[in-house]
Parts: sequence; structure tokens; C-alpha cells
Amino acid sequence: MKINMTKQSGIYTLTSEQILPISLNKAWEFFTLPKNLDKITPEEMEFRITNNPPNKTYKGQIITYKIGVLPMIKSNWITEITHLEDHQFFVDEQRFGPYAMWHHEHHFEAVGADQVKMTDIVNFKLPMGILGDFFAGKFVTNKVKFIFESRYKILQKAFAS
Repeated sequence: MKINMTKQSGIYTLTSEQILPISLNKAWEFFTLPKNLDKITPEEMEFRITNNPPNKTYKGQIITYKIGVLPMIKSNWITEITHLEDHQFFVDEQRFGPYAMWHHEHHFEAVGADQVKMTDIVNFKLPMGILGDFFAGKFVTNKVKFIFESRYKILQKAFAS
């Protein structure tokens, strides 16, 4: 797994790459089924979809969640699918939630007959500007990295050949 976290102008960027032993079609079907987000999010995040999205992701789709941001503290989170190119990528952006900004690109590329490279690019900004960075920056960046490291392990196990 390749994972990288950078920060520029108050915006954090996490980039993660993973090769999965599945076809592009299978990857697209799995990752564009909203209920699968529950399956690939670490249990300790107490993540739960709270609306009933259809079984297909589409541009303009709103998905609502509850997510544990701290022990015993949950936050509502609302995202919108703002861009989608079939079998290539989709983007979810926070409309309401714990971040000042959240923009998550999901890219898919066939790299063999039954292999797909999945690249996630997440740009996020913490609330409260410099104070948010000072008091929670390290904690939040570690938590975001943890989510993607956990997702890597969950997906490796789920799609083991």
C-alpha cells in the first residue's frame, strides 16, 4: 500500500493506492454500492449510513451518515456525489459534517486482466483554522490515515485470491 499525507495552505491531502486482484467491473460494482462503505470502514469508527441510498451511485446523490469522531461523540455527516465517470472515478464532497472541507476522489484503473489499481485522493480542512490544526491536526490526520490503512487490510482480506 502506498499512502502519503501532505499539507499546504491549511489543506491536508491524503493519497492512497492499492492494487486489488479483481476486475475493473467487479471493483466498480463494489465501490459504487453505497452500503459497502459500512463494510470497509473500521468498526471503531461506529460508521452507519442513516438514509437509504439506492444500490447505484449517481451524480447528485446525497448520502447521510453517523460517524464516531471521538469516543462517545458521534457526528452527522452528509456527502454528495459531485462527479462520476463510469468505471473511472467518482467524487464525494461533504455538504455538512465534522470537516470545514472534505473532497474525496475515488479512481479506478485496470492494470491487468484481473487487477485494478484503486487510488483515493482526499483533500480536507479542519474547522477553526489555525486553532483546529493546533489542537486536533495530528489526531485527525492520524485518524484519517488509520481509516485508509484499515480499509487496505479489509479489502486485501475480502478480495484475497
